[in-house]
Amino acid sequence: MKLDEIDVLILQELQKESRLSIRELSRRVNLSPPSVTERVRRLEDNGVIEGYTIKINKKKLGLYIDCIIKVTMRNGQYEKFKIFIKEYKQSEWCYRIAGDGCFLVKLSIRSLNDIEEFINDISSYAMTETIIALSEVTINNNIKKYL
Repeated sequence: MKLDEIDVLILQELQKESRLSIRELSRRVNLSPPSVTERVRRLEDNGVIEGYTIKINKKKLGLYIDCIIKVTMRNGQYEKFKIFIKEYKQSEWCYRIAGDGCFLVKLSIRSLNDIEEFINDISSYAMTETIIALSEVTINNNIKKYL
């Protein structure tokens, strides 16, 4: 799908604040509400906008530690791990990777004991390497960097 300047502006504004009303969004991009509604619908229908979400402060929920774990399967038990990680309550994301290892998993946890529990849960069919995140570096995820 080809995006024009107005589409990019709409996406930028929705990235900043996904709960904007059409009226406010229209004001910010200097376009009529019906035109903005049509454009947003088109962006949704074409899968450019996949959904609207909120950002949760995990620290306020007691999840003080972020870690990334490289998981290497033994005996090719990929499907077993996929089923396990899909329902694992502390997993934030999981990627199947190429190269050294099979999966990368991000956990948001309360304590180091939670990492040990995770490792114990999969140790019969996987090996792990854990990286503890000390702090987050803010990245500019502005839509323009993708165009």
